[in-house]
Formats: sequence, C-alpha cells, structure tokens
Amino acid sequence: MKATVAICTHNRSKDTREAVESVMSGGTDLDDYEVIVVDNRSTDDTAAVMKALRERYGERLRYVFEGELGLSVARNRAIREAKGTYILFLDDDALAMPGWMEAIVDVFESDAAIGCVGGRIDPVWESAEPDWIPEEHRSVFTILDYAPTVTEMEAPSIPYGANVAFRRELFLDIGHFREDLGRRGGKLLSSEESELIGRLRRSHKVYYTPHGGVRHKISKERATRKWFLKRMFWQGVSDAVRREDRSAFAVAKHIVRLLQAVVSMLPAVFRPKAFIRQLVHICYRNGSLIGILRYGGGRS
Repeated sequence: MKATVAICTHNRSKDTREAVESVMSGGTDLDDYEVIVVDNRSTDDTAAVMKALRERYGERLRYVFEGELGLSVARNRAIREAKGTYILFLDDDALAMPGWMEAIVDVFESDAAIGCVGGRIDPVWESAEPDWIPEEHRSVFTILDYAPTVTEMEAPSIPYGANVAFRRELFLDIGHFREDLGRRGGKLLSSEESELIGRLRRSHKVYYTPHGGVRHKISKERATRKWFLKRMFWQGVSDAVRREDRSAFAVAKHIVRLLQAVVSMLPAVFRPKAFIRQLVHICYRNGSLIGILRYGGGRS
C-alpha cells in the first residue's frame, strides 16, 4: 500500500468528519491509500459519525479507538496500525486541498534520503485574524508558508503536525513520538514533532512542498490573548521536558530570565505588540520553571 492518512481526534466529531471528507474527495485514486481515524478517548458522537462514514466509504476508511489519552499516544497507535509505505498525518481540524496526498508522496519518491515531508498550512480564521499577534509568533497558530517551491528544510525549521508525513519504516530505527510530550486533555504540551524530527535528521532529510497544502481551522476561542499566552506558557513547559534538564543551574537561569522579562515589560506598556512580546517571555520562562520543577524536566 502506498500511503496511510492518519487523523487523530479527541471530541471533534464534526471537524473529523470534514477532515475525512476532504481527503476522500481530494481527487486521488484511493485504491492504493487508506485513511485511519484514531479516536483518542472521545466522549462525544465521534464513534457514531465514523460508523456512518465507514458505511459510505467502506474499507478505505478504518476506525480505531485508543483509550489512553494523549496526542502522541494516538499518533503512535496510528503508526502501529498503518499499512502504507508513507504515513501522512492530518489534524482533525484541518482540510486537505485537492491533490494533497499525491504532492506529498511525489516528494518522498524523488529521493530515498527524504524521511519527512511537510506541506503548506493556510489559516482559516473563524473570526478575523487578530492584529496584535507578533509576526514571529504566528507559527503558534500552526501557520506555515516556508517556500514557494519544493525545498529541503534546514534545521531548526520543521514541518508542523497539522500536515506532516514520514516514511513508515523509519520508525523502526528512530522510535516513535515521545509520549511525555504532545497534547493531553487540557494540557497544551507540544514539541513532540520537533523532538522526533531531530532524531530523524541524523540519517534523513526533511523537505517542504507548497503543493501539498491544507487549510487549518482556528477557532475564535484560540484567537485570544488568553489562549495565546497559555500556549506560550506550555511551550516553556514542553521545552523544559524535552531538554530533560533538572539542574539547579537551569532553575536559576530561568528565574533570572523571568525577572529580566518582568523588568523589561514596564517600558513596553504603551506599545501593544512590544507589551505582548514581553508577556510572551514571562509566560514562556514561567512555563520553563514549571516544566523543570513540576514535570521533572524529563520523561516520567
């Protein structure tokens, strides 16, 4: 089988249905592809929605229930279930553009040294895009337009999980997603993709294609300063967990940087974007401290 599309979901039945339909209606000959939906302990009507979709699409669509909560857990389940040579991950709130699968697979098949391929991610704002978002932090909303042509992504640049694909056989060598990273319920842990891709880069290339694009929904609840700063706090937690740094020096370093950010905030009060930038630093450093002190700065 050529490729597996994996959609991991938790309590987003409507979005998941639309994601599946976007793949199935994308103009691809599906004879050599499969779509797997991993239901990560949903309590809504996801199972019923999937039953109806399977009656419509048949064996091309598979449904798997994963009872252990966690996005990385669900992704690893998808890897174990997949039959395709390539695994294409699509977020449950993303919509595949026509020709998406072929564009991703074509990049893989151009060079056996390519182990990971990511595609363009265009935002679909439920409300208008906020004007207070600093340009360097738009990626927090999973927006990616890396290059106008197919090109290698040099470190530290990486594709984003809403639209990222891997050679399935590589997981036998590099291992799976770290399950102490990634979303889990209300915890906005992240960095599981960057950590995995960091391992993959030791032996394989990472590529980007603008042709394999998806549209990513951004709800109005996420387009708020409250959500944005919460997300930056959890990025600090995630980075501390990823580094596995438990040292007293690390704690002291982040305390100093947190205090510096607080002091620097005062002159920025009357400049909205500068003020937001300083709040980002404060939330991130606070999250880093919590990551070291509460989460142990490493695997549990």
